[in-house]
Amino acid sequence: MDMKRDYYEDVQLFESNVVLFWSAALLLLLIAIPFFAPKYYIFLMNVVIVHVILAVGLNILVGYTGQISLGHAGFFAIGAYGTALLMMKLQMPFIPAILLAGFIAAFFGFILGLPALRLEGPYLAVASLGFGMAIMHVIGHWQFFGGRTGIQVPPLDIGVSQWGLGFILKEDWQKYYLILAVAVIMIIAARNIMKTRVGRSFVAIRDSDIAAEVIGINLTIYKTLAFAISAFYAGIAGGLFGFVLGFFDPFTFNMMLSIIFLVMVVVGGLGSVAGPIMGAALITYLQYSLLKNVAEIPVIGKFMLTVSSKWFTVVGLENINGIVLGLIMISIVIFEPLGMYGIWIRIKKYWMTWPF
Repeated sequence: MDMKRDYYEDVQLFESNVVLFWSAALLLLLIAIPFFAPKYYIFLMNVVIVHVILAVGLNILVGYTGQISLGHAGFFAIGAYGTALLMMKLQMPFIPAILLAGFIAAFFGFILGLPALRLEGPYLAVASLGFGMAIMHVIGHWQFFGGRTGIQVPPLDIGVSQWGLGFILKEDWQKYYLILAVAVIMIIAARNIMKTRVGRSFVAIRDSDIAAEVIGINLTIYKTLAFAISAFYAGIAGGLFGFVLGFFDPFTFNMMLSIIFLVMVVVGGLGSVAGPIMGAALITYLQYSLLKNVAEIPVIGKFMLTVSSKWFTVVGLENINGIVLGLIMISIVIFEPLGMYGIWIRIKKYWMTWPF
C-alpha cells in the first residue's frame, strides 16, 4: 500500500515522477497546439480552457463543499462585463481590470452564500438560479451595460498603454497562451486550496455540516467563502471569455448556461480537480464541434435527419444538443457516479494490475 508518512507528501504538487512527466508532456502538447491546429480549433481550445477555469471553481463549491449552484452564469456575466467596462470606462489595464472584476464577482458570491446558511439542496439551487436570471435581466435593462444590444470589447492589451508599454493580443493563438497561463495558475491554486485547512473544512461541511460545526468549523465563514472563491473563478473565466468572443450581450449568459456548467462538473466527476477539467473539455467539444452540425456526423447524422424530418422538424434537429447532454448526465449518474474521473481511475487500476 502506498501510504503517506508525512504531511508534505500530501501537499506536494506532483505525487510522483510519473505524474510530473505526464503533466509536463500534456503541458508541452497544449503549448504546441497553435503550431498545427486550424484556426477554428484554436478558438475552440480558448473556449474549452475558459470553461475549465469556471468548472474547477464551481467544483470547489459543488464537489468539495456540497452546495448546489445554478447561478454561475451570473458570475460569468459579471466577470465579462466588469472586465470590459473597467477597461473602457476607467481606462484600466487588463490585469487589474480582470482581477477587480473577479473580486466583484466574489463579493456577489459572498452575498449569494448567505442564504446557503439556511437553504440546502433544491431550495439553494432555486435561489441561485434566481440570482443568475436577475443578473441577466438587470444587465439587459441598463444602458450603462449596453442594454440588450450588448457591448464590443476593447482590444486585449495586456500591457500598460498609459505608460507606453502596450502589448495588444489580436490573434486567437496569442489569446490562447494567455488563457492557458491563467488556467494553469488557477488549477494549481484550486488544488492547493483543497490541501489547506480551508479545503479540509469545505470537505467536512460537505460530509456533515452538523459534525463540522461540532468540531469547531464556522459554517458562516466557510460556506460564504466557498461561494466567494467559486464566484471569483467564474469572474476570471468570464473576463477571458469576453475577449474570446469579442462581442456579447445579456442573452449570452442565460439560464441554460448555468445548467451546462453544472453538467460539466457532474459529468467530469465531483470532488476532484481533474474531473471538472475532463468534463468541461468533453461538454464544450460536444457543444461547439461534434453536435453543432448533427447532420454531418457519419451514419448517425443521416439517421437523425431522417427521424427529425419524419417525426419532428428539421429545425428541431438543433435541439439534439440538449438531448444528448441530458442522456450523458443521466448515464453518468446511473452507471458511474464518479464521472469521467471515475472512469480514469478504473483505467489506471486496470493497467496497474494487467494482466491479472
